[in-house]
Amino acid sequence: MASERKGRVAAINGNMVAITFDDYVIQNEVAYVACGADRLKAEVIRVRGDKAEAQVYESTTGVKVGDAVTFTDALLSVELGPGLLGQIFDGLQNPLPDLAKECGFFLKRGVYKDPLPDAGQWDFTPSAKAGQKVRAGDKLGTVPEKIFKHAIMAPFDLKGEWEVAEIVGAGRYTLKDVVARLKDANGKLVECRMVQTWPVKVAIKAYAEKFMPTEPLVTKMRLIDSLFPVARGGTYCVPGPFGAGKTVLQQLISRHADVDIVIIAACGERAGEVVETLKTFPELKDPKTGKPLSDRTVIICNTSSMPVAARESSVYTAVTIAEYYRQMGLNVMLLADSTSRWAQAMREMSGRLEEIPGEEAFPAYLESRIASFYERAGVVRLYDGTMGSVTIGGTVSPAGGNFEEPVTQATLKVVGAFHGLSRERSDARRYPAIDPLISWSKYPSIIDVREIAAGHAILRKSHDVGQMMKVIGEEGTSLKDYVDYLKGEFFDFVYLQQNAFDPVDEATSAERQKAVYGFIYKNVLQADFAFTDKEAALHFFHQLRQLFRGWNSAAQDTGEYKKIQDEIQALIETQLKSKKDGERA
Repeated sequence: MASERKGRVAAINGNMVAITFDDYVIQNEVAYVACGADRLKAEVIRVRGDKAEAQVYESTTGVKVGDAVTFTDALLSVELGPGLLGQIFDGLQNPLPDLAKECGFFLKRGVYKDPLPDAGQWDFTPSAKAGQKVRAGDKLGTVPEKIFKHAIMAPFDLKGEWEVAEIVGAGRYTLKDVVARLKDANGKLVECRMVQTWPVKVAIKAYAEKFMPTEPLVTKMRLIDSLFPVARGGTYCVPGPFGAGKTVLQQLISRHADVDIVIIAACGERAGEVVETLKTFPELKDPKTGKPLSDRTVIICNTSSMPVAARESSVYTAVTIAEYYRQMGLNVMLLADSTSRWAQAMREMSGRLEEIPGEEAFPAYLESRIASFYERAGVVRLYDGTMGSVTIGGTVSPAGGNFEEPVTQATLKVVGAFHGLSRERSDARRYPAIDPLISWSKYPSIIDVREIAAGHAILRKSHDVGQMMKVIGEEGTSLKDYVDYLKGEFFDFVYLQQNAFDPVDEATSAERQKAVYGFIYKNVLQADFAFTDKEAALHFFHQLRQLFRGWNSAAQDTGEYKKIQDEIQALIETQLKSKKDGERA
């Protein structure tokens, strides 16, 4: 810090304080507001003349006009280095388990802990050599972290090429030990440590090139992967009413998606779901490694004592950590639950700043803020040719399930896939409750385009016939329309829905999805069944549904799987044979 700059509290409005100062203040600079013996962390969000407004990330009870404010010359930042995986942080990157040990059940305000422990030592193995040319983000060495080799990288803010002046040998070092020194063309030296600090509202761009996402990301949720796919490095949103299954769906995706690292940002302060996540994740086995799922997970969640403004910091903290692991050539998924709470925090602060409101009192810059967050996703090629990606999935909780509200609409403008949850499907216990009639995706699927089109068509036809039957009854429906209705219901029941309590059915591999979808397309959706009456059609599809339920629970490449498949094939062939016999007669 060059010199300590001071200010004074001029006004207080909830967790926003107005500050007068004599020197200068930087936008988004961190400041500390003195309240007795406590120093409350704040971030400058607006500067006008000799006054600044700052949002305080703690309760402002007891803060008075005239209290001292200290500016730090540092932007709101996070520490990036070994030790992040398996951690549970709040939005300011305080390790919550450490806070709980020090403060007890009720966390005290003004207590801040180092995100990464200084005392621990890590086994560093150098990969760069003295005299080698490096750029920002290039690997200098590695240390083991959980199941990964954690890359120690050149500082992300370097410009141009630098030469490795010296680098330590293999050994055990603390995070703050200097492991390398870099030199530029003018002889300027930069010290490199295993930990570096980065401002959360500035994207990490230490890579050679960024690409449009094109490769499907397999989540092992059939409804998503087949009909409304997500791309590796892409973006998607999951809006839906309360209780429709957003959080459970995110937890399933975090367990089974084909990614290396999962970052969970519980930015909505939803205590029940957060507690469930914190209790469940350490006990869950990672299907990919057999080790605890927490070994490749970072959880960011705010405490209930933190003000609404802290929701914003948690979103940015999470995406910065995601970008950090992308710089190592890893595939990262960031799940934000729920971005509606973040938008509400922006609305609250905008109101206190007395800004001109936009639609439903949200700030006029709502769309640009949401867009800038999702734009930090993407596939990148690093300078050494390695590829890495960040995929962002955000849930939205529109009041009353109204998808026309500003947050949902602003999100839909920037994401590549829309998985809309419906109250009707969740009430009918059709999980995942993604409505296939309103959802969409711009990304390529693992399923053939013609087969996808047939699936969408039969679902729309089935829904239309179902709505018609609610008015005129089953008796007024033709046999052909009724069969189309049963085909759509069958497809929904046996393929789109998954049983999260079944160890086999809760996650379906890409290979199995292709095989089963192709089987259904060829033998059911495209089949020209001829039934004598509606009762015969209903009986046939009921039998088929029961067999498929057992098939979904059978592990692939087992005798049971093949046996049930043969039984399904035999049932379908029997029905088609009876049709041919009827035609000959």
